[in-house]
Amino acid sequence: MVITKEKEIMDFLNAKVFVPILESDTASESAKTGVRYTIMRLSKLKALGMVKYFWSAMAGTKNSIDFAEMLESEGHTSFEDIYKEFRVKFDDEWLKS
Repeated sequence: MVITKEKEIMDFLNAKVFVPILESDTASESAKTGVRYTIMRLSKLKALGMVKYFWSAMAGTKNSIDFAEMLESEGHTSFEDIYKEFRVKFDDEWLKS
């Protein structure tokens, strides 16, 4: 079975960020809602768009900065915590393969 690039990205983000927050007893409803929103947005994109979305969130809008700070204050992993692994795994060469 061939795994799509989109599924590979989502599997990575689910394992590293999304599922731990969604399954957390201590995560606020705001954190869980933000994660669900992010999943919804990402699920509408192709792999290149997903990678661009990740980096756009890292570059920071007011909302993404506030969200990352909330996750950090609650002790959760955010995109900022996994960016080194993400950039190695989902680089231009991977996108072109």
